[in-house]
Amino acid sequence: MEKRVYTVSDLTREIKQVLESSFPRLWVEGEISNLKRHSSGHLYFTLKDSNSQLNCAMWRFRVGQLLFQPQDGMKVLVEGDVQVYERGGYYQLIVNQIQPAGIGDLQLAFEQLKKKLHAEGLFDESHKKRLPQFPERIGVVTSPTGAAIRDIVSVVSRRFPGVQLIINPVRVQGETAKEEIAQAIREFNEYGKVDVLIVGRGGGSLEDLWAFNEEVVARAIFDSKIPVISAVGHEIDYSISDFVADRRAPTPSAAAEMVVPNRKELMGNLAYFREKLKNTLKQQIDTQREKILNFRRSYGFRRPEDIVFQKIQLLDELGRKITLTLSHRLAVKTQTVQNLKNQIRALNPSAVLQRGYSICYKDGKVVRDVNQVNALDMVQIKLARGYFLSQVQMIGENE
Repeated sequence: MEKRVYTVSDLTREIKQVLESSFPRLWVEGEISNLKRHSSGHLYFTLKDSNSQLNCAMWRFRVGQLLFQPQDGMKVLVEGDVQVYERGGYYQLIVNQIQPAGIGDLQLAFEQLKKKLHAEGLFDESHKKRLPQFPERIGVVTSPTGAAIRDIVSVVSRRFPGVQLIINPVRVQGETAKEEIAQAIREFNEYGKVDVLIVGRGGGSLEDLWAFNEEVVARAIFDSKIPVISAVGHEIDYSISDFVADRRAPTPSAAAEMVVPNRKELMGNLAYFREKLKNTLKQQIDTQREKILNFRRSYGFRRPEDIVFQKIQLLDELGRKITLTLSHRLAVKTQTVQNLKNQIRALNPSAVLQRGYSICYKDGKVVRDVNQVNALDMVQIKLARGYFLSQVQMIGENE
């Protein structure tokens, strides 16, 4: 029996035919590992479980259709075709789509983008802008034919007629919706003549509302210099736009109520404050009128000349008291000065000599004690007028 011998290429080619025909498009569940993003845009990774692993490749045009970012360690369901790579002699799975295992791809994409934008600070309260209290022009980014625009027009017309609504019509779902919404927001900012923006649509499924969970829309809202109200018609769940916007409204109608005041309430408040101001002014006028009447009834108002005469008398009395006080003080000071002059005069040596006293000197020194002289000493006697020399004849003590 002749042996059948295969070349490597022949065997590989037959294996390729068997595998690729036996396993048409199929789903495989596993965990992503060794994820690599090639510069060409293709995605390469290994899909593994506890016992085996499978090489996978996803071409760039398929990668661009993903709503979320695959990551190592993520459990997924992949759909693709088995392919034998002849040059390398191994098989791999050419992946057409990837779905998260246990969670929808939309929900995963939502959580990934939410985490990313939160980390960048796009949700921070410090970036939120205040809504104008009395807007004159309101920009609306929504479908021109949906219920949202009808609700907004109805509410604004009812609550505050006269406010101008400027609509930039866009698709709110579908492939082009995200770019149209983002561009409309940018155009309003370039236009610059609106006070606030309402961006939203009526209710729908998660897929219907998905345009408002797109990163390009979120960044357009964040970059807007005009305050933005996100009004995606979903009462319970939040969209990415809700987190980034300056205010979130559960419905377009609620957004309209949020952005314009109620004219009837304002008129009622104005009437209330007008009446309150009127009563306050009346009370103040009545108080001042009573003060004037009391003043007119007072004695001073009725007899003003008496008040003047009383003040004149008081001034005269004060003048007399001042004159007497000054005269008395002057007399006292004059007497004090005279007493001091008399004391000084009494202590003057010349005055003492005038009263008959004399001063005795010996050798130019005043003699105050008999012990300073001896018998036969010559002394000088000074009188009030002149002096003479005398010789001491006898010395004695006072009795």
